[in-house]
Amino acid sequence: MRRPFRAPPPTKEGPRTNKEIRVREVQLINAEGENLGPTPTEQAMEMAQEQGLDLVEIAPNSQPPVCKILDYGRYKYQAQKKAAEARKKQKVVEIKEIKMRPNIDTHDYEVKMKNIERFFKDGDKVKVTLRFRGREMAHQDLGMKLLNRVKDETAEIAKVELHPKLEGRQMMMVLAPIAK
Repeated sequence: MRRPFRAPPPTKEGPRTNKEIRVREVQLINAEGENLGPTPTEQAMEMAQEQGLDLVEIAPNSQPPVCKILDYGRYKYQAQKKAAEARKKQKVVEIKEIKMRPNIDTHDYEVKMKNIERFFKDGDKVKVTLRFRGREMAHQDLGMKLLNRVKDETAEIAKVELHPKLEGRQMMMVLAPIAK
């Protein structure tokens, strides 16, 4: 199959193995983990083939490169499992948005504050958006007071990541949970 004009050559993922290792000498580690010292590459490949294993380059940037005799298929499988485990343990921080109006009722405000606290317990960031309509634009100070109130009430569980600012008809602020 022909590659498209000026397409980069295909690159291989992962470490070089067997015939791809093109240096004269390698620092060899056998299948049991013993360091055999600098060894000619051909001799190292023969040793790997005799054991029915592969010669895998572990540290390509050292002088000479460090190679290990091991089962490459099993090595790739273990690396894949380790990466999947790391992905499973990692927490993706989402930004949850709470929308308010400058003349919000007290009960509605309390419900929104409970939601904000729940989001912080889950470890998510919260973007508080205040939307102004019509003549409310003339009373931006009310909006600023409301956002400052939210900031003060969440001070012990969150820190301000983006201070309140006006963008068009919206005033917004981003809060992030304090790591414990």
